[in-house]
Amino acid sequence: MVDKPQSGELFGVPYNFKRPSLGRMLSSYWQPGDGMLVEKPFGVGYTLNLANWRSWVVLLVAGALFYQQQRAAETSDGEEEDEPVEVLVDE
Repeated sequence: MVDKPQSGELFGVPYNFKRPSLGRMLSSYWQPGDGMLVEKPFGVGYTLNLANWRSWVVLLVAGALFYQQQRAAETSDGEEEDEPVEVLVDE
């Protein structure tokens, strides 16, 4: 029986199913010479390169949006549901 490869590319998307080590995990998330996206240390696809400043902007924007969503959910919990509005149309 032929062994299946544990890492490679499929339709241009990288995959890696080798058992992750701590060193490989740390080095994959911090690659100063590379772009914003780097191959994931385990699984399929790409992840953020934390050595690139653009990744921190993405994380900051995502965090701000999550915070805004949580605040909106907290304020709407105490409010009553809106009642239907009657609309009059002149003909």
